[in-house]
Amino acid sequence: MAKPSEEWLISVDDHVIEPGHVWQDRLPTAFRERGPRLEMHDGHSAWVYDGNVFAHRILHAAAGRAKEEFSPAPISYEDMRPGCYDPVERAADMDRDGVLASLCFPSFPRFCGQTFYEGNDRELAMHCVIAYNDWMIDEWSGSMPGRFIPMIVLPLWDPVAGAAEIERCAAKGAKAITFPENPTPLGLPSIHSHDRFWDPVLSAANATGMPLCTHIGSSSQMPTTSQDAPMIVHISVQPVNLMLTTADWVFSGHFDRYPDLKLCLSEGGIGWIPYMLEKLDYTWDRQRHWSATGHTTLGDAVAGRGGQITETATNSFDTPPSEIFRNHIYGCFIDEKFGVEVIDYIGVDNVMIETDYPHTDSTWPNSSTIAAEALKTRSEHERYQILRGNAERVFHFKPASIPAS
Repeated sequence: MAKPSEEWLISVDDHVIEPGHVWQDRLPTAFRERGPRLEMHDGHSAWVYDGNVFAHRILHAAAGRAKEEFSPAPISYEDMRPGCYDPVERAADMDRDGVLASLCFPSFPRFCGQTFYEGNDRELAMHCVIAYNDWMIDEWSGSMPGRFIPMIVLPLWDPVAGAAEIERCAAKGAKAITFPENPTPLGLPSIHSHDRFWDPVLSAANATGMPLCTHIGSSSQMPTTSQDAPMIVHISVQPVNLMLTTADWVFSGHFDRYPDLKLCLSEGGIGWIPYMLEKLDYTWDRQRHWSATGHTTLGDAVAGRGGQITETATNSFDTPPSEIFRNHIYGCFIDEKFGVEVIDYIGVDNVMIETDYPHTDSTWPNSSTIAAEALKTRSEHERYQILRGNAERVFHFKPASIPAS
């Protein structure tokens, strides 16, 4: 039975398992032997790159499996659902799920291209970034026009080259940029760095209108209570990372300098956002008058030492964080009851939906049904905005027509 047109959604957080030809087809000949390639290891296909072996995991290709089957065990392509790596098959799975269009994060490069950032050969890594972006725009997205929102990775080690890549890919039709939730754990300068390390990237994103998409885990760091806590503890508190990301950005001053810059918080949920905005506004109101004049180190503050006040002109703190959020930042959710109940405190225009295909949190193949039930008390206009309209506006994206039944 065909789904009603008002139930079709745009998912702003899914994932692609890259097929084996991506880099071998696109890297310059001189780099192909050292570029990412598939080999068999312990009976399973795995990526080989920069002297390391990267196995595919059932956790990352779980579509079609019962939750009792979820596992970090390795998996080969022939044991995955073809929609994991084939755009035509993915579109068929989207049709079944009522997903009109999808934005897909990388797998082998990791959420924001950390694999290439960690590579020893920067020249090779740059070619790998370009090859991935060309594949994402031309093949993955280009083979099914209007069904995929093309998102690119950056050479994180070189923001000037990153800005050039943003401009190149925007001209080819790219619509989004994946960016670390926090660059510091990766060994990169923070977004507060006094040398304005990230300015070329932010300027290019601002000029092209391409949002920065920060996925939980894109700092290669999970929140933890203790090093010996079970994995389920780390997984359950992952949204904490994006709470920290939100505080970082609203107090960064970047949105003053780049008024068209947008930030999407991917797979972090939305139920925490009202509390966080209230807390940020309260802190802004009480503390901005002294904290805008300078700062001490965190170590000094924790130890109770006065530290040296260092003058900084990174931001003026003139605008309440909640206003900055509503003008620039977007939350995304998969399946939340409480989060949906508090959307009015976030802003209907600041919420989008996601399905997380083919990961273990995915609602496939019931995403549109679950979303329709969750949003049944909202007005027709609000449902449309959350399901599709906000994504179309934020990513400047026109989806394909709803598939015929």
